Amino acid sequence: MRLTQWTDYALRVLMYCAAHAERETAPTIAEIAEVHAISRSHLMKIVMELSAKGWLSTTRGRGGGLRLVQRPSQIVVGEVVRQMEEDFGLVECFNTEGSHCKLDGHCRLKGVLSNALQAWMDVLDGVTLADLVAPGTAVSALPLTRIKRSARGLAA
Repeated sequence: MRLTQWTDYALRVLMYCAAHAERETAPTIAEIAEVHAISRSHLMKIVMELSAKGWLSTTRGRGGGLRLVQRPSQIVVGEVVRQMEEDFGLVECFNTEGSHCKLDGHCRLKGVLSNALQAWMDVLDGVTLADLVAPGTAVSALPLTRIKRSARGLAA
């Protein structure tokens, strides 16, 4: 079981916004891109999807930024993963359009992997954004100000 980079970045955006929800100024795409070393244009596409799915509100222009639509305690990680991931097919026989596997219908691997996937999702369904950004976690310690890039890398 593995998340795509798309979902990983989506979770990072939501976590960052949750960790900085009390700030006077909303986090921006540029800020999050810089902190996580992610392309701004790529992150913009992810933010657009998060907004379309109802997790983020976005405000353009000076003083704009990203805010969570719901409280972090109401955003379930499993639901975010389900909506952001396109394919949960762990092996070919999970393909709903048919499988070319010679063992299809006679193999127990599909059932075992299906149970493992369900167990994984059950764990994610028990976690909210609030759990991930609770005080004392690494996310809560992310800088409140932008990180400046120097010629040799990152500088505080």
